[in-house]
Amino acid sequence: MNEQFSVEGKVAVITGAAGALGGSLARHFASQGADVVALVHRPEQVDTVVEELKSLGGNPCGYACNVMDVETVRKIADEVVASRGRVDILINVAGGNVAGANVMPDQNFWDMKLEDWDKVLDLNLNGTVYPCHVFTEIFAKQGFGCILNISSMAAYDALTRVGGYTAAKTGVYAFTKWLAAEMALKYGEKIRVNALAPGFFIGKQNRAALLNEDGSLTERSHKVISKTPMRRFGDLTEVNGAAQFLCSDAASFVTGVILPVDGGFSSFSGV
Repeated sequence: MNEQFSVEGKVAVITGAAGALGGSLARHFASQGADVVALVHRPEQVDTVVEELKSLGGNPCGYACNVMDVETVRKIADEVVASRGRVDILINVAGGNVAGANVMPDQNFWDMKLEDWDKVLDLNLNGTVYPCHVFTEIFAKQGFGCILNISSMAAYDALTRVGGYTAAKTGVYAFTKWLAAEMALKYGEKIRVNALAPGFFIGKQNRAALLNEDGSLTERSHKVISKTPMRRFGDLTEVNGAAQFLCSDAASFVTGVILPVDGGFSSFSGV
């Protein structure tokens, strides 16, 4: 591999590392020789995740971590620095939707549960801000570091139903830009902050909305595909290359970017 794109030997902290996207990214970075620090929400999943990563490469380790618990995140960060000497990369993947923050076709906005609105904003927006708050202090002290956040197509155009998720991921979009400027202006060019905006991928969380019980496409899926010039859903592994690029030295002059990985969805009007 061209050394410019290499992440070999880099210490990469990945939140949500037991989830679909976080797990895919963790496995990819381990296979590329990064020392992955997997942050996993459920304690019983830690050993399984770490054992899988060990079979792929690097020198991984794992921690049970609720990203909303800042003190736990800070304790883990300190332990990683003490044992590894530094942190090179933070990838914030922990997130997801909360059904009660949706407004379905047969509902009105005021039917939405405000407590679930709070939950989805906390999980996606604060669940990104809080780890950044901890690790940017480390990056400022060591003089370098790279952050990769996860936004969404929902931050580009209004998507029906997912009001809370849209607000949260739009917040991640704006926060990424703000933090990129804040870090570069105050702490120099070696601290970069970017985000990915994945398009549509079929996973456990959205399967029922995108696929009928017989595996055929739902009405919503047909709308997605009709606005995607590549005329298909993505595969989660197709996010890996973009993530690696943004976390590598090849992107040394790239900061404040939200990169769509969407088959053209965000660039096509549908006409």
